[in-house]
Amino acid sequence: MAEKKDEVGIATGLAWTQVGGDILFIEVATMPGKGRMTVTGQLGDVMKESCRAALSYLRSHWKELGLKEDLAAKYDFHIHVPEGAVPKDGPSAGVAIVTALYSAVSKKKIRRDVGMTGEITLRGRVLEIGGLKEKLIAAHRAGLKTVIVPKGNEKDLEEVPEKVKKSLKILFSKQISDVLDVAIIDK
Repeated sequence: MAEKKDEVGIATGLAWTQVGGDILFIEVATMPGKGRMTVTGQLGDVMKESCRAALSYLRSHWKELGLKEDLAAKYDFHIHVPEGAVPKDGPSAGVAIVTALYSAVSKKKIRRDVGMTGEITLRGRVLEIGGLKEKLIAAHRAGLKTVIVPKGNEKDLEEVPEKVKKSLKILFSKQISDVLDVAIIDK
């Protein structure tokens, strides 16, 4: 596997599919604008809602995140999930979307050896997701070192093969700040 470089605006999410788990990359680009958001990559309605919730979280928590107050008034945001021919939906990419948005706005890099999953609320809570076993197997196959999952999914670890659990540093999050503390370099 080629060495992964830490990058700005690209987070690694964990996904459940009908054929098992997978990883997906959430890319965010910012450009001068007026707060508009473009979403591409054949995303379903629920995932589009997660994009809107993620941006609303950043806009309403700008101060505690160390961002500029006028970030929405000065930038347009493009959120893209590659492999556009493959439909994607569900709320569990919320934490990866917030992380990619935060990285793009703050210009701080995201650790590429970290995968994440979890639905987010407008208050920054990280909610339980489905398909944890499949998502962790996918993280293991992809060579990720650390995964961040919702605290509410801790009970689901008993379903995960021991080999997978031993190969990953599994961290639990209750708030998006838990995710950013691990995933963002020099937060």
